[in-house]
Amino acid sequence: MIDQKNIWRKSLKIIPGGNGLLSKRPERFLPDGWPTYFSKSDGAHVWDLKNKKYLDMTSMGIGTSVIGYNNLFINNYVKKKIDLGVNTTLNCIEEYELAKELLKIDKFAQQVKFARGGGEAMSIAIRLARSKSKKTKILFCGYHGWHDWYLAANLKNIKNLDNHLLKNLKPIGVPNFLKDTAIPLEFNNIEQLKKSSNIKNLAAIVVEPQRLSRLSKDYVKTLNNICKKKKIILIVDEITSGWRDCVGGVYKKIGIKPSIVVYGKAMGNGFAISAIVGKKDIMDVAQDTFVSSVAWTERVGFSAALAVIKFHKNKKVFQHNKKIGIFLKRELLKLSKKNNLKIKINELDTIINFDFVHRKSDYIQTLFTELMLRENILANNLIYLSYSHKILLVRKYLLAVDKTFKKISYSLKNNLNILKSRKRIYNYKRLSPKIR
Repeated sequence: MIDQKNIWRKSLKIIPGGNGLLSKRPERFLPDGWPTYFSKSDGAHVWDLKNKKYLDMTSMGIGTSVIGYNNLFINNYVKKKIDLGVNTTLNCIEEYELAKELLKIDKFAQQVKFARGGGEAMSIAIRLARSKSKKTKILFCGYHGWHDWYLAANLKNIKNLDNHLLKNLKPIGVPNFLKDTAIPLEFNNIEQLKKSSNIKNLAAIVVEPQRLSRLSKDYVKTLNNICKKKKIILIVDEITSGWRDCVGGVYKKIGIKPSIVVYGKAMGNGFAISAIVGKKDIMDVAQDTFVSSVAWTERVGFSAALAVIKFHKNKKVFQHNKKIGIFLKRELLKLSKKNNLKIKINELDTIINFDFVHRKSDYIQTLFTELMLRENILANNLIYLSYSHKILLVRKYLLAVDKTFKKISYSLKNNLNILKSRKRIYNYKRLSPKIR
């Protein structure tokens, strides 16, 4: 019989951290009960190594599958291309075709550069901005990856990145001379933006237009004016926000006027592809600074993104996801009230985050995951909606939530600890000896 916990313990011995992505580690969900490994997937469902089927109401591949897992249309398109060969001495035409499609979507831009991961795409954008401006300092607001330019923010203060997604990120291995080259901005803090934009040697301002909430209209207006007046390169990180609320980036909906937009995650619906889309005078600097990789020219990622764009346009994916999201948020609030549990929900409709307002919130959140798992549903307080989340599946989820909220409420009222697992470890930290 397959022991998934034992596999994870063995994996910890031969892979640092157990895997390549922090966000998929079981201690962030349910340390002693998370299935951890999948054997197959389809739509909004995944199967573990024991062939047990789960409805995924969490991050859908850490935000990659906005259409749904194992989509037949995308897979068939990619498979046909694979059968013709993936990487040769010559270039694949799909790179050119995808660049043309993106420039139709992002009309402010004239050129595109491709990579495979979001973090490396952001590093390319930063390199281009520094090369073009001949300056070094970066102001940023949001989470932008693991590379040295970003993690350098914590060289000055280990807490600098705490409010940008992950806490306790140690900049070990990042050269100390990068101190003060990356400077964080608070979300929607206009006065801080105005003051910080006056620093000398400023190459670019980087923002996420939304994660759990959106940049305000006043902030966007101020941001645009500052970048225009001072000729600062404005980079919009759409790696998480892109392809959810519209075709392409949400920056268009809130009025940001970028120099560069960076895409990743959902642009490939799980296939590895990222893009840096920008103005010619900045993008062309890639000819002067060395930015190149053989992995960026393979055919699969380009083909997947082309299929994703076509699917989005034909099926109006974002309209479906928004409609489902509005319904789901309304029902979650109803169920929390019904079961005397106070929750706080973010303003976005396609990425739903809800927090339990209680002094035992960590216990409640872990218990919620544990109890939902008994209903064969992968769940925490973050839901990335997909086109595969049809209304019947969402209703099934809500029935399980009602049942789970009732049990949680009862345990709190009677001061009972019914959690079988240890509490989740949501911040970044080394794995405990017990887990090892």
